[in-house]
Amino acid sequence: MKLRPMQAEDLDAVAALESHISPGPWTRGIFRDCMQAGYDAWVLKDETDLLTAFGVLSTGASEAHVLNLGVSPAQRRRGYGRKMLMHLLSRAGQLGAERAFLEVRVSNTAAQQLYRSAGFHEIGVRLNYYRNTEGREDALVLSMSLVRDVHFFKEG
Repeated sequence: MKLRPMQAEDLDAVAALESHISPGPWTRGIFRDCMQAGYDAWVLKDETDLLTAFGVLSTGASEAHVLNLGVSPAQRRRGYGRKMLMHLLSRAGQLGAERAFLEVRVSNTAAQQLYRSAGFHEIGVRLNYYRNTEGREDALVLSMSLVRDVHFFKEG
């Protein structure tokens, strides 16, 4: 597996994966805009250069926000989502963030389990935050301290 910064040539594959896994997907343009804005955007590719996972992180004012994280359905339950999450949190710490935040769909229990096992805890709910096939869906707002848990983010 190869973890590297997202590049312009990755945008089509990232947007295609996002549209496959999300009921309210980001567009190619949103990913492009995130890269142009200087957000930390990463891809994880397998040995055949097939996209396995992606992640986008925003940092500022000693806070980090995991904006998006996706894993190919064919590659789930193999630790790739955790690898991407840990990389994003490590980057957040390197960039001076002391706390990380993210939103997760209330229906996405697998992602909730991943985030909670990494040390996130629920701090609120955003009503009707996500689009889905039925209209709108609530998001759980999760947070964790990066200062207290800095030892946890050492990549191996």
